[in-house]
Amino acid sequence: MNTVDQYNFKDKKALIRVDFNVPLDKDFNITDDKRMRAALPTIQKVLKDGGSVILMSHLGRPKGGPDEKYSLKHILGDLSRMLDLTVKFAEDCVGEDAENKARNLFPGDVLLLENLRFHAEEEKGDLQFAEALSKLGDVYVNDAFGTAHRAHASTTIVAQFFKDAKYFGYLMGEELKNAEKVNHGAEKPFTAIMGGAKVSDKILLIESLLDKVDNLIIGGGMAYTFAKAQGGKIGTSLLEEDRMTLCLELLEKAKAKGVNLVLPVDTVIADKFDNNASKDSVNTGEIPDNWMGLDIGPKTIALFTSVIKNSKTLLWNGPMGVFEMENFEQGTKAIAQAVVEATKNGAFSLIGGGDSAAAIAKFGMEDSVSYVSTGGGALLEYMEGKELPGVKAIQAS
Repeated sequence: MNTVDQYNFKDKKALIRVDFNVPLDKDFNITDDKRMRAALPTIQKVLKDGGSVILMSHLGRPKGGPDEKYSLKHILGDLSRMLDLTVKFAEDCVGEDAENKARNLFPGDVLLLENLRFHAEEEKGDLQFAEALSKLGDVYVNDAFGTAHRAHASTTIVAQFFKDAKYFGYLMGEELKNAEKVNHGAEKPFTAIMGGAKVSDKILLIESLLDKVDNLIIGGGMAYTFAKAQGGKIGTSLLEEDRMTLCLELLEKAKAKGVNLVLPVDTVIADKFDNNASKDSVNTGEIPDNWMGLDIGPKTIALFTSVIKNSKTLLWNGPMGVFEMENFEQGTKAIAQAVVEATKNGAFSLIGGGDSAAAIAKFGMEDSVSYVSTGGGALLEYMEGKELPGVKAIQAS
């Protein structure tokens, strides 16, 4: 794998695509800096070699041009503190100001460019825009796994202007190594835990996993579509009516492939979508009218836990319930604990970005699992067997 380890950046300007799409509160304070911290080793490698760094990223989804709310200058102070130096800032990511500031960098300097998505050309993968970005550096480094599944100008197209000088950053290298370990080198028994709201979001992943896993655990909102498809009563729980036939097909496929597909046997229900709602626990498929399932029940926790603890490889993507509400976080928390236990006993555990990463962070268990991915969508597409444009662009000669 072409990583920054194979290059000496002395006197070179490294144009690094990072994923600094961090959450900000209403006063523009960063509420979770994990993505920024994850990029530090790559930046520090370039600086240590005696090179300079030009960082480019997007932030949020600005609509039609610059928007103060999504300016990357909000993260400048934090980034300077993390690197222990004064990071310079360019008011735009292309054009005269950016070119001048990049040209005048000395070894050891870091320049942050303004939000790439202030230009519509970024998401369109525009060639001229990518070429304008390429003029800023001598070497291109992609360390943004979170956007590796997008063929945007800065993640993919720009790489073609750096024929023999394009590399993966450390984060990207780690992400690919860990995804690969689960995708093609999983030690058995291999268990995938799928949660989240919709079956439709995970169909391709579930289908590709059925060829690899020994156990497939399904929890979260999507479990209610399975329950209804099997003739159960689900009250006002989440339902994708048009996916019920598909759920039955997936059950048949799992059976045919000898995969143990494990569904919830009981569920914690509420009379409304509210942390302080009245709650009860009932068997799956026996939810009264006007009640909704918001978490897996105690019997299900025990069932899922025993499968998890007997596994050697674990992939977890999606919560078991509405973990953002304290009264309905028990299922997700118990599954996180089971994954931690299994990891302690020698299993390899990969947590698949997005809500699962948020849950593991909420429960303070990030350091007790093998790897927490920074890329939800990118990891899912990789596990589905799709080629990621941002990865392919570095590998292409």
